[in-house]
Amino acid sequence: MTRAHLLLLAILFFMQQCTGGAPSQPGTEPMDHQRWSTLLQKHVQEHGLVDYRGFAKDSTALNAYLAQLVANAPNEKSWSESDQIAYWINAYNAFTIKLVMDHYPVPSIKDIGSSVQIPFVNTPWDIKFIEINGTKLDLNNIEHDILRKKFVEPRIHFAINCASISCPALRREAYTGDKLEKQLQAQAIAFINDHSKNDIRADKAEISRIFRWFKGDFISNNRSLREYLNLFAEVPVADGVEISFMDYDWSLNEAGVRRD
Repeated sequence: MTRAHLLLLAILFFMQQCTGGAPSQPGTEPMDHQRWSTLLQKHVQEHGLVDYRGFAKDSTALNAYLAQLVANAPNEKSWSESDQIAYWINAYNAFTIKLVMDHYPVPSIKDIGSSVQIPFVNTPWDIKFIEINGTKLDLNNIEHDILRKKFVEPRIHFAINCASISCPALRREAYTGDKLEKQLQAQAIAFINDHSKNDIRADKAEISRIFRWFKGDFISNNRSLREYLNLFAEVPVADGVEISFMDYDWSLNEAGVRRD
């Protein structure tokens, strides 16, 4: 082998070490979320309630999907923004199911963890039980530090599900980059026009506390909350109609539970 060949091999080896062998690393290509779609189709009802007992029976499949998420963290250089958003929404929803399953049965996700809860310290959303790309995460990290901070997309609030009755319904299919726009639009329309979660009429607008908690996400670019609601509401919120907020039901969104 000539000196030139040896030099070329040395250069190629050096380049591979510097890039960490990036082309062969997990997450280079957007992952397939079909496993999650299959589970959702089996264990989420049309109106969004969840068969947690069914998920328990399918724990092997659920854990396999979670392992797939862990092994395929988004690659910001090669994944589209839509693929990244879809990944993190799916991760939030799937790990929320996992958190509930690890403590099931519980009447509410808020019953998980310490009996005395301090916001951003020891609530269920602050339990660091997720590890992706070598980083320990909790559900708050995914929602606030990644989805809300990195992506300017308020409709994510209608896609992530906190395992509670007043949450937007858990979609019965995985989010994917190629369908994300259509999926988020459908979620926004469905949630805002669901009278059990947002009671909007010609003379009344009693809406979800999600719009109070995250108001800043919805009123960007000098847009009012009323204007944002009217992007999706079947009955527009007229000028002069007072906007109020509904109580939030944190009961577990479990199928087959009688609700009087």
